[in-house]
Amino acid sequence: MIAAIDFANPAPLMWDFEHAPLRDELLRRYQIISTTPAECAHRMQAGTADIGLVPVAAYALMPGAAVVPRCAIASLDHVQSILLVVRREHGVRGVKRVALDTASLTSAAYTRIFFSKLWNAAPEFVAQAPDLDAMLQVADAALLIGDPALLALQDREGREERAGERLEYMDLAHEWRAWTGTPWVSAFWAVREEAFAPGTVSKAQLVEDFERSRDHGLAHVDDLAQEWSARVPLPAAALRSYFSENIYYFLDDACLEGLKLFYRYAVECGALRVVPTLRFL
Repeated sequence: MIAAIDFANPAPLMWDFEHAPLRDELLRRYQIISTTPAECAHRMQAGTADIGLVPVAAYALMPGAAVVPRCAIASLDHVQSILLVVRREHGVRGVKRVALDTASLTSAAYTRIFFSKLWNAAPEFVAQAPDLDAMLQVADAALLIGDPALLALQDREGREERAGERLEYMDLAHEWRAWTGTPWVSAFWAVREEAFAPGTVSKAQLVEDFERSRDHGLAHVDDLAQEWSARVPLPAAALRSYFSENIYYFLDDACLEGLKLFYRYAVECGALRVVPTLRFL
């Protein structure tokens, strides 16, 4: 069972699993369920999924899982879909309470790192469903991820007119890059050993399937932008830019350096208990 993320950003990774000519072949090898990043992590931890596109923070709680090499959900600078929205009268260092998107694990950990190590603040963190207006009723800052973040950014001027309030929309991937000089890494494919029971896929075949799907997806960004513009109320041009410029789909050496720093900082500020050792297939 594959636990995939039901947001736009992994769409290129999933191309072959959802499109001919390889879809039927892959569906004979894998079953897929699409859900939130947090639920992907839960299913991997519970053993109800053997393969998952998991938040990198959750990997620290999966001691037996291996990482599929070279595939990721990352960003080299602005990502657009990881936003900390802050009331301007407070400013980020004046925030007392942060509403964290319940779909998020990794971005929530990054947010805690920023407040602890960069902004020298210690706000209260509360979990909240991803509804910006509702979040700002109980907090003076809100973390949004994925499609809700993209939609909130698109609605920025509309909300300002409706509410008569100007907010600061902070792109946390950009903030991370400006602070550390390293890429932001949100998720990668993780695999439990149970995925390789007798009669199932081999490790080499799995790696080939996932890398090939990503490469084919990146070759069909225009098609994906059209498809997803029918699923989320965003223009195809904006989605094409998002897939091709904002999200980076390769777990390369620079991303691994960023991950090492993330894990170290997360432990130092108490967002994670241990720094995991990345074990690759």
